[in-house]
Amino acid sequence: MEKKPRGRPAFAATERDRSQVKMLSAMGLRHDEIALVMHITPPTLRKHFWPELQAGRPEANAKVAHSLFRMATNPDKPNVIAAIFWLKAQAGWRDSESTGVGKKEEVEKHARTAHEGTEWSSLLRVK
Repeated sequence: MEKKPRGRPAFAATERDRSQVKMLSAMGLRHDEIALVMHITPPTLRKHFWPELQAGRPEANAKVAHSLFRMATNPDKPNVIAAIFWLKAQAGWRDSESTGVGKKEEVEKHARTAHEGTEWSSLLRVK
């Protein structure tokens, strides 16, 4: 009498699985989300697909950066928006009209000076 094996069969990754994991990683999904899509546990995902998990996002970023650079530097039809984005993201350019003050600081300033120049200012005691 032959015994049946116990438990689940061992996981075997296919090339299709590897491509899918790499694509999902490139799209920015977390490891637990990828494992859910692949119907495996996160430890099994990391065990069988570690290279794909590590390479997915950097390779996708490189492709997008290359594409953006080509659009920004195309001599026949340059894309001004792509060029502006590239200079802001890579060369540290900023809009000149920016005050450097964040929303929180702006709200605080308005709160401190709300009493100035209003008909209610005579009723308020400001220290």
